[in-house]
Amino acid sequence: MSGSCFAERFEHILPLTDREHRALEHLEETQRTVRRGAVVRRERDPASELYVIRKGWLMSYVLLDDGSRQILRLHFPGDLVGASSAAFGEAADSLVAVTDVVICPFEKSALRALFTDHPRLAALLFALTQAERVALTDRLASLGRTSAKARVAAFLIDILTRLRIMKVDLGDSFLLPLTQEEIGDATGLTAVHVNRMMRALVEEGLIARENGNIRILNEEWLVRIGNYINRYAEIDTAWLPPAN
Repeated sequence: MSGSCFAERFEHILPLTDREHRALEHLEETQRTVRRGAVVRRERDPASELYVIRKGWLMSYVLLDDGSRQILRLHFPGDLVGASSAAFGEAADSLVAVTDVVICPFEKSALRALFTDHPRLAALLFALTQAERVALTDRLASLGRTSAKARVAAFLIDILTRLRIMKVDLGDSFLLPLTQEEIGDATGLTAVHVNRMMRALVEEGLIARENGNIRILNEEWLVRIGNYINRYAEIDTAWLPPAN
């Protein structure tokens, strides 16, 4: 992939100038390949870097006092990862590679140039992180107030929706490189319960599963069951400052 994956992500929201493109490309000058299962950064490590994903999946998680794990978010190509820890000296969560992944690490101090020289990019980054925060709030409400089936349905439809941002021709299928235990860590369920809910969605004709691939057969109904809201569908850019 040439150019900037981050710029491509932004351009799904609004067109960028050549100068803005170059500013974002600068953040991706260094690339690092991380193998599946490897830890990129642990909770409480120094929070000096942020990461743009160019290829593959990461996940962020925290460990609880009883030793269990809560997966907070999956991260896909085009995502900026680590922004939630930018306000702190230590990382608030751990990052691990779900698949082989190519990331572009950069010092968080590099964001100064965006705020100083590219206020529109800085404002757009702020808007995007707020959309992610609201999406995380939706998940929190789901974990506390919805059924097991609704949680799994919302989890699957969120993956499809977010993967489509960077791959508009994705269709209705995707490879899910997660174990049932990992899905459980993301949805607050046991692996046994995840298996039951996945089987129920198959039996009801809502999804199909084969060799790790998930095909969404009834997207509208799955959205309904999961009480899912696509927080990335319409991000208001009318208030953004002009491009420099």
